[in-house]
Amino acid sequence: LDDPEHARHALEAGMAMIAKLDDINREFQERGWPEVRIGVGLNTGAMSVGNMGSEFRMAYTVLGDAVNLGSRLEGLTKNYGVSIICSETTVAAVPEYAYRELDRVRVKGKAKPVAIYEPLCRKEELDREWKKELKLYQETMRLYRQQQWDMAELNFVNLQRSSRSPELYRVYAERIAHFRAEPPPGDWDGVFDHKTK
Repeated sequence: LDDPEHARHALEAGMAMIAKLDDINREFQERGWPEVRIGVGLNTGAMSVGNMGSEFRMAYTVLGDAVNLGSRLEGLTKNYGVSIICSETTVAAVPEYAYRELDRVRVKGKAKPVAIYEPLCRKEELDREWKKELKLYQETMRLYRQQQWDMAELNFVNLQRSSRSPELYRVYAERIAHFRAEPPPGDWDGVFDHKTK
């Protein structure tokens, strides 16, 4: 069915899934069962949607580059320590939410980089602590992309200590250590190349 609000509905569904997972995991913990973790990748773009296949095997599915990118983003959630990753096209389609930029990446099989984000909440729900953290993080990313490793590393360490979601900052601290040992090329554009699915 046609849904002009498909991007927002997808984001809200993903966030509801993650919220429900917290309840499920509490119940699992009480029963002594292992925790369940999922990742959600959201991308907005042109794709083929519908029943596909043959008379012998038919399935309702989606196909296309936009679908493939969404799948790659789902796979990246564990790399960044987040539950949901949105592409820049989804962020543009759902501007009423606040996001934390995670990175600029080239995923396996793609030449063009894409900016990726973690959705936090609706903009009006963003609290003072998140606003303060996001301001420092944006400045730190500017330093990182300018290869000002010392200041960027110091800020990432401070962000790790104060954030309610610190895993992302550990990723960047480790990346800076790598770049100190093996500097990026002179024409580095700040994009990280992911080589695996």
